[in-house]
This record gives sequence, structure tokens and C-alpha cells, in this order.
Amino acid sequence: MTAIAQALPKRPSPVDVVRINSRLNVGGIARHVAWLSAGLESKGYWTLLVAGRVPTGEADMRPFVEAQGVAPLYLTEMSREISPKDLVTVWKLFRLLQATRPRIVHTHAAKAGAVGRAAAWLYRWATWGTLIGRPRRVRVVHTFHGHIFHSYYGRLKTWAFLTVERLLARLATDRIVAISPKLRDEIQDTYRVGRADQFAVIPLGLDLSAYARWAERPAQLRAELGARENDVLVGIVGRLTEIKDHALFLEVAARYRAVVGSAGQRVRFVIVGDGHLRGALEQKARELNLTGVVNFLGMRDDPEVFYPGLDVVALTSKNEGTPLTLIEGMANARPAIATDVGGVSDLLGASGEVGDGFAVCQRGLLVRSGDADAFARGLARLVDDSSLRRTLGARGLAFVTEQYSKDRLLDDMAELYAELLDLSNLGSNQTSTSRTQKWSPYARVSIPAI
Repeated sequence: MTAIAQALPKRPSPVDVVRINSRLNVGGIARHVAWLSAGLESKGYWTLLVAGRVPTGEADMRPFVEAQGVAPLYLTEMSREISPKDLVTVWKLFRLLQATRPRIVHTHAAKAGAVGRAAAWLYRWATWGTLIGRPRRVRVVHTFHGHIFHSYYGRLKTWAFLTVERLLARLATDRIVAISPKLRDEIQDTYRVGRADQFAVIPLGLDLSAYARWAERPAQLRAELGARENDVLVGIVGRLTEIKDHALFLEVAARYRAVVGSAGQRVRFVIVGDGHLRGALEQKARELNLTGVVNFLGMRDDPEVFYPGLDVVALTSKNEGTPLTLIEGMANARPAIATDVGGVSDLLGASGEVGDGFAVCQRGLLVRSGDADAFARGLARLVDDSSLRRTLGARGLAFVTEQYSKDRLLDDMAELYAELLDLSNLGSNQTSTSRTQKWSPYARVSIPAI
């Protein structure tokens, strides 16, 4: 433990929360854990963020995380894939918990949830106090940002992961957080992970101030692409990986042009993001004769610029939790069209008009998963009706402004922590030291990798 303790800054009292995420790659989870780690300090919860290294080929969100005033502790052995190093990771996390003595261990997503909760279980029970019925007092929280129970792996591997999740929920988890009601229902009812009384639904939250001037910015992306005034730009945003199914997006583009396209109106397709499938997707676009119709923009760090330039935000994923790209699109008053997976229906709302394989919902169009023809038909409905696009966009903007702010996320998480720690019933004269102290030893200190 000496090496780990030396890697940590001096502190006046134990850390409140050790937050564990397998890697800080580009995506919603990295931003989520950064906002929580930084924002909860003002509510009295000192947080140490622990993360693994981002593998070669994936973009790193480290600059964003550090810009929030968060200095993560990096475990070089922790990675996304299963590895013999996972045992080393569990051991190092266990020793880290011994050194920091947290009141809460909060893990995010599948891999960090497995190694982090295994380490927390050891920390709770591997003590002499267990012999007299006094294990260490620590609360363990796990957030499902989605799940890997379908569309990621084969049947045997999926069964193994599901078995592990059921055991961890039973033996090593006090509270399970789902980021949407639909996701909670899938995890608890469909896949039988955890008990109903373990679950809390805490939707994502994001910094909406970045998009406050969306109405002033549409021309920037359109000028960059040379788009005409009446061109309709349909964009998809995300890592170019199998689960996002960009191949379906390209098939939709080809079928729309061949069968459903509107005369006199040009529709262009925009892919924002990068990943190991980029070469294969560019080749597929050429094979589908989409050269000049589909634009690959690569990785962008200016969402406040590219979202307002789109007319429609699309999502073709096979599996999702709550896709941040749809929330960001709504924050820019962009209508959405998306496959009916995970928590997407919670975002888009109740359906009204039902078409062939798609439904017009309160804030976007929901499409049968994996159906390129239905997606093309739904897209045609949006392209042909600019009034519908404006209506859906306005509803989406109002919805995310009310429901998906970062402040609401911080309030919800602080309330959950208080409930777990039984702080909500403390009187003002009994407020714990850690909730009144303002100085955080972890927020702005560079900590070397263990």
C-alpha cells in the first residue's frame, strides 16, 4: 500500500467517493464522470476519479476531463477487454481503497463495474472486523450507461457476462443506477439483474450552456460543406464501431436516394466521428455510389458548431443506454430519427402517427431496429415536412432544457449519496465534516499512474 499512498496527495480526511471508469475515451461516459467528479465537490463530496488507459486507436478525453479541474488516477492495467491483468487491477483497486478509505465506491459501465465492485467487495469483507460482524462500512453504487446483454458478443460470452452481473448485483452492490426507465426495465425485468428495490433512475445531465447560441451557428457547417440553402443535412455522431451500425446509416442513404428521395430537394449525409471501421465504411460508401453524398468529417471537438448545421440528427445503433448525441441534438433544436433501442424511446416520447416500420413521436421518429427501408421511409417523412422538423426540434429543446441539465444530474446524485450514507436525516448541527469542508485534495492535483 505504500506506493499507492505515496501517489496520493495529503488529505485532511478520507475521500468520500472513489469513482471508477475503465477508460476516458471519447463518448458520453467520460464527460459524465468528469462532471460528477468536479460538480459534486460543491455539494460536499470529495471524489477521486480512477481510470484505465485509452488504447491505441481511440481518441482520448483526457484534456476535457482535466479542463473540468479533475485529475484522474490512472491504472495502467485497467482496460476495456478481458485480460489476466484484471486480477492485478482488482488487487490495486483494493489497495487503493485501503489507502483512501472511501465512504462510497461508484463504478461506471461493464468493465469498471466488474473489477471495481470485486475490489469493493474485498475491501468491505477482507478485514479482521468481519470476524466480529463488523465489516468495513462502504456503500457501492454501479451505473449502467447501457448494457452488453445483446448485440455485442456471442451467446456463450454474453451468458458469462450476464451471470457475473447477477452475482455482482446480489453480493457487491448497494444501489444500481440506470440512466433511463426503459434501461432499468430491460436490466431488471428482462435480464433479471438486481432487485427492484436496488434501482434508481438518474438520467444523464450535460452542460447546456455550450449550445445556448445554436440559432446563430447553422451557416458555419453548411458553408464548410458547400451546402445549398435548401439542402437537408442528415447527420450521425459517434464512434465508428460495430454497435453504432453506421453501415445501416449508409444503406439508408442509398435506399433513400434510390427509392424515396424528394424531387427538387437535395439530401446530404454527414458522419461525425472516427474509429477502426472508418476505412471499411468509406469503401462501403463508394460501393453504394454515395461519393459526394456522404461526408466523413472525422473526430470533431466543436459540437456547438456542427449540430446547428444539421437539419436532422440520426442514430442507427443496435444497442444503447441513453445516447448523448440525441440529447445534444435536441439541445440545438434538431429533430431526431433513431432506432428503437435502449432508452431512445424515453427521449423521443410517446408516439402518435404510426407509419410502416416507424412512428412519429413527441420529439422525433422512432424506427424499427435494423430496418433500413423503414428508416428511409421515416427519413422521407422528416425531409418532406419542414414544419414537422421545426415542431419536433422545439419540443426536444424544451424537454432537454428541463430534464437533462448538469445541475439536475448533480442534485440527483447528491441526493442518492445522502440516502445511502443516511445523511438526509442529520440536523444542521450534526452535519458531517466532509459535507462542510470546501477544500478538495484531489480536484486539481496531478496524480501519477499507479
